[in-house]
Amino acid sequence: MSNIVMALTVLVTLLFLMPLFKYTPDLILTAIIVTAVIGLIDYQSAFRLWKVDKLDFLACLSSFLGVLFVSVPVRLAIAILLHVTRPNTGVLGNIPGTQIYQDLDRYREAQRVPSFVILGIEAPIYFANSTYLQERILRWLREEEDWIASNDGGTLQCVVIDMTGMLSLMDFDL
Repeated sequence: MSNIVMALTVLVTLLFLMPLFKYTPDLILTAIIVTAVIGLIDYQSAFRLWKVDKLDFLACLSSFLGVLFVSVPVRLAIAILLHVTRPNTGVLGNIPGTQIYQDLDRYREAQRVPSFVILGIEAPIYFANSTYLQERILRWLREEEDWIASNDGGTLQCVVIDMTGMLSLMDFDL
């Protein structure tokens, strides 16, 4: 319902109120837009991204500068390239009492499965992202072996790669 109200408000503004802005200097309109956009910039998340992953921060910064100085299509191209080469991934855990497995970082109630590591990859694997995924999987395995050794002294018995997330990205012709 809110989208309908917003669309009607924009429509009324464009049809009837735009002539009122005809004589407004471009500098004032630019100041209004810049003031509105500054509130959308999340400095803390960018700083946190710098600490976590420098390449993601570089992609974020180049997307921002691309929109700011070039155009929106440049930003979209950068975002698509980042998504293609670095797909969403995560270590999955079981939600107790169910047969549902979710990302351990996103769901606090998800629990690790003893002696297993379940990896979720939400994109097809091909040449553009294969090296990234290989490095990511090997890092997860090292981390999981360290976690198992420090908690229960067991060994890693099985690796499961869950690629159900990529099914929604594929187009099937039946």
